[in-house]
Amino acid sequence: MSDASDRMKHKAQEAVGAAKEKTGAATGNDRLENEGRGDQAESQAKQGVDKAKDRIAEGVDKVKGAFKR
Repeated sequence: MSDASDRMKHKAQEAVGAAKEKTGAATGNDRLENEGRGDQAESQAKQGVDKAKDRIAEGVDKVKGAFKR
């Protein structure tokens, strides 16, 4: 399963990205705005991987449980 600290890092990265995007939009800084969008996209991809890892682990646990009977 994915580590809770990884989940927190990915959520924090998403929040930082959102802040960068908003700051860039407010100041007219396209580079910062785009960097923020990129950070958010990367974070969301990592969160998707975390969810997939959890689902795989749950499936493995179910299979293991079926063989223990």
